[in-house]
Amino acid sequence: MRVALLTGGGDCPGLNAVIYAAVRKGINTYGDEFIGFLDGWKGVIENRFIPLTLEAVDGIQLKGGTILHSSRTNVKKIPGGIEKVQEVLKANKIDALIALGGDDTQSVTLFLSENGINAVGVPKTIDNDINGTDATFGYDTAVAIATEAVDRIRTTADSHNRVIVIEVMGRDAGWIAYAAGVAGGADVTLVPELHIDMDRVAALLKSNYDRGKNYGLVVVAEGCHLPEGGQVMGSAEVDSFGHARLSGIGEALADMIQKKTGFETRSVNLGHTQRGGVPTAYDRLLGQRYGLHAIEMVHDKKWGRIAVLRGTDITDITIKEAISTNRRLDQRFFNVIRDLEAKV
Repeated sequence: MRVALLTGGGDCPGLNAVIYAAVRKGINTYGDEFIGFLDGWKGVIENRFIPLTLEAVDGIQLKGGTILHSSRTNVKKIPGGIEKVQEVLKANKIDALIALGGDDTQSVTLFLSENGINAVGVPKTIDNDINGTDATFGYDTAVAIATEAVDRIRTTADSHNRVIVIEVMGRDAGWIAYAAGVAGGADVTLVPELHIDMDRVAALLKSNYDRGKNYGLVVVAEGCHLPEGGQVMGSAEVDSFGHARLSGIGEALADMIQKKTGFETRSVNLGHTQRGGVPTAYDRLLGQRYGLHAIEMVHDKKWGRIAVLRGTDITDITIKEAISTNRRLDQRFFNVIRDLEAKV
């Protein structure tokens, strides 16, 4: 078979591991031929691609980012987009398409699979919020980076007797904030799934000072809503999928904390550092397992389906199910946060 791959949406540690494994197994086991479209769906529309040979993918599983590059391109919003994709795939004699991406990218994969294109998906997001899978590659790396940042920021917060608010990624789900906050021993961990209670936040930080610990650490997900308002936007512009760029809740929260407690408070936004760099060993392994399953899905003709991790097994579900809702934190994880906080 002649198979095409693409990576859409934000970059993510482990993408190259998926590409590596799919290409190696496809060539070695089935004699497949591969190409990789550049810049996500944009590359398909513009018919830009590179050959993916064994030599081309050698060692890429060790690298971060994606050798195919990426973009946030919504085929459904481009006039004649679906027809152009069909035309390009036909012109390049593509038998199957493997799309690596989050719910936005996979909404396009689903749309195309429902319109005559042989396509399957691989879930990708550092936010870990795709429905139906227990873990997405990239999340472990993002948590490791965020937790290391919390560890480092602790020393400067202690040295200056400050409260420092650390803003991490997480639009609608607080998986990174939860893991980095708990693993990093933050005094306050705030996630989008729960309302921010400023009285409780202030009480938790004041309890530190009452016990002689003259600093505090707050970890907050970028998608949290302010107590008296919505999410904090870094820009009024939205992408092709209608999403605004979230940024700035850490700074806004730091100002509120300082006014409410009188403690000197600063903020740090970890931003894109969380998705950069090389993937952890876990994400390299998980990505390769997803890639191996993706090529099996292609040869089993499981069009419109996406690979998922269930327990320790890689299986697949419909893309429609995977993007029907976000996988979010529930009471079990809220209890972990609460049980480790100070008693106020």
